[in-house]
Amino acid sequence: MTARLPGNSEFLVELRDLRVHFPIRKGLVFERTIAIVKAVDGVSLSVRRGKTMGLVGESGCGKTTIGRAILQLQPLTAGEIRFDGADVAQLDPPGLKQFRRRVQAVFQDPFSSLNPRMTVGQIIAEPLVVHDVLPLAGERRRRVRQLLALCGLPGGFADRYPHEMSGGQRQRVGIARALALNPDFIVCDEAVSALDVSIQAQIIRLLEDLRDELNLTYLFIGHDLSVVRHLCDDVAVMYLGRIVEVAPSDELFSNPGHPYTRALLEAVPTPDPDLEKGREHEVLAGEVPSPINPPDGCVFHPRCPIAVPACRSRVPDLLPFGTDHEIACPETGAGGLSPSSPSLQQGV
Repeated sequence: MTARLPGNSEFLVELRDLRVHFPIRKGLVFERTIAIVKAVDGVSLSVRRGKTMGLVGESGCGKTTIGRAILQLQPLTAGEIRFDGADVAQLDPPGLKQFRRRVQAVFQDPFSSLNPRMTVGQIIAEPLVVHDVLPLAGERRRRVRQLLALCGLPGGFADRYPHEMSGGQRQRVGIARALALNPDFIVCDEAVSALDVSIQAQIIRLLEDLRDELNLTYLFIGHDLSVVRHLCDDVAVMYLGRIVEVAPSDELFSNPGHPYTRALLEAVPTPDPDLEKGREHEVLAGEVPSPINPPDGCVFHPRCPIAVPACRSRVPDLLPFGTDHEIACPETGAGGLSPSSPSLQQGV
């Protein structure tokens, strides 16, 4: 792995024109490709060190595929993933093993992601065994108890099995396992969506505390915008395999620029029933197109309320929309409507 001193770059993870396509094949003997699912189609994204990047969008837009690609669980079709300045695809086996120590994951379902035949202690210690970090069993047991305490669980939980624990406790075990190798970067794939609301708040607070204490960097994949707003420093919005808007969290929620982002935010109910009852909603027309046959030009144009003829043929780049704010929409980006335009503020 290419050596690089910590802090040489503002960004720990950089995706450059990332593409992940899945061929659909037909035939028992001579398989032939009859179609291609473009799950991720030209994504460029940078994650700042020590910060949390939120990745949001509808189900099936490619969020989890990006996380799996970063973790090297899914091969790339094209593009580049750079971690701490090194091209991950060019790593030799020792470099890839070192990369896997520095990049970990917390998965959505805290039950299916834990081996039911292993105790909690064995689950958390497994990365230490695989990477030969602590060869002595006594050292591993002490490390497991340290990690449990760090994640708010008693040391005695090391002897329990996953089915003997609640969902929140199991997710804490998953977080402890991710921390076992002292990683720099953690992919949180819908890490709280399977939990009760009260437990979600506890896990989010734990993730925040761990980030600040251990100087971690997160990619937080989610669909609950209230959770994303609370936890994330920056937010990227995806639609049908592409990034349509990127901005600091406060900026994106107070001043959304892309029509799709505005529609997502308008769909979030307000806690005041009277206000919610009188609020007008802009409902998007049509359905999400298939990633097998995405629209030409801007992938959002069939449902966009401000689409113009050029949107059908031109793939939009991310354009400036204020400070550190970019949107893939020339009608509201550079040369188009300004962030303060009344038509952009309507319904936000």
